[in-house]
Amino acid sequence: MAERILHFISGLPRSGSTLLSALLRQNPRIHANMSGPVAGLVNDLLNGMGGSNEYALFISDQQRQRILRGLFEQFYGAEFAAPVIFDTSRGWCSRIGLLQNLFPSSKVIACVRDVPWIIDSIERLVQRNTFAPSAIFNFQAGGTVYSRADAVAGADGMLGYPYNALKEAFYGEHASHLLLVRYESLVSNPQAVLDGIYAFINEPSFSHDLHNIQFDAQEFDQRASTPGLHDVRPSVQASSRPTILPPDVFARFSNDAFWQHPQHNTQGVKIL
Repeated sequence: MAERILHFISGLPRSGSTLLSALLRQNPRIHANMSGPVAGLVNDLLNGMGGSNEYALFISDQQRQRILRGLFEQFYGAEFAAPVIFDTSRGWCSRIGLLQNLFPSSKVIACVRDVPWIIDSIERLVQRNTFAPSAIFNFQAGGTVYSRADAVAGADGMLGYPYNALKEAFYGEHASHLLLVRYESLVSNPQAVLDGIYAFINEPSFSHDLHNIQFDAQEFDQRASTPGLHDVRPSVQASSRPTILPPDVFARFSNDAFWQHPQHNTQGVKIL
């Protein structure tokens, strides 16, 4: 993608990635959106070019690289006029080495949040939509707050997988290309966070309208039977509320924000 600059948004669910995309897209130089299909297509192509394909012997790494780069080039075709593209997926942290191979100047912005409040936010969505089983739990009704917390925190769960992927990137050899954006910072001082992101990706700062944010993903959320999944308020504001989680569930995840401890930041990852 010689004519465009490509970066990535990743990190934990319910941690501000949709809000961040809604803000970034106010900048006419930037295209950003909610999580999309590109990361899944990359996985499908890698699998299709791997050992399960009896003809994989005839596919070189150079060809694989060209095919994957072509995926991005064709997906973000001429109709995307912005020179800077942010593609969003919670899986990108697990592919940061691949991304550096394909696009050496790219950066990954990972949104994070205190983990109990992620569980709380997911549980609120479920309890708010009592008549339609959510895609989060494979459209299966039933369960309890305990079983739902176990499911999302599991190794392949909505939270567990991106959490482990984030740790992989945070401690890995490509950590210098990773920037963590704390949800708490984004909602309390959004312009400062955006300025930090622009500095990290070497883009000029842009003055954002923090009280006229527009983003609509209602059709997607309805299909996922999870209305509100990607809701973004028209104004950025920090708010406090009591948790709806039982105390033992909240306490279970209260020490999981490893990025809050400077002694764990062995790679010097920048955190906003």
